[in-house]
Amino acid sequence: MKHSVGLLGLLLAGVLITGCAASQQGAQSAQLPAGFDGSSQQVELLDVADRRPLPELRGSSVYGDTLNLVDYRGRVLVLNIWASWCGPCRGEAPELREVWQETKDQPVQFIGLVTRDSEVASQRFAESYELDYPHLMDADGSLQLQMRDSVPPAAIPSTLFVDREGRVAGRIIGKASAAALRGFIEELLAEPEREHRS
Repeated sequence: MKHSVGLLGLLLAGVLITGCAASQQGAQSAQLPAGFDGSSQQVELLDVADRRPLPELRGSSVYGDTLNLVDYRGRVLVLNIWASWCGPCRGEAPELREVWQETKDQPVQFIGLVTRDSEVASQRFAESYELDYPHLMDADGSLQLQMRDSVPPAAIPSTLFVDREGRVAGRIIGKASAAALRGFIEELLAEPEREHRS
């Protein structure tokens, strides 16, 4: 069972986007809006039973060192897909930085996935917005394509939320707000306590 924005209540209210994505024709998954054109936002939290593992994503960071997302298992993972040439990505960058700073001492890991961009432009972008968490390079878009069941390959910006078991638990297709980021993170951090009580 999937939950829309209503589950997260007012934390997610008022989040608007203007996406960079081109139209995504023939979306196969019922979870995705048909003909996504970036003019609206989709916010979705999945029930535990509906979650699927995040594909193994590994490669070079924007600075050339090796990144493997499996290394972050056990934390709530916030995987933000962006590119330096994307206007809404610039718009959401301060919000990402704000929530990343707030959650540094919690079991939460922010990761950027830089798609269809150059290392130099990506480095400049990350440094300009002080996004000092790791960023995985995806110059040809192949890593984003591996996640096509969760996010349309042309949807930039988008953010996936991965639970502590490594399963895709939610997503924002479009520009994320600080309120939306906090809402997802709080939901996922609270899950082990809820399951223990039930």
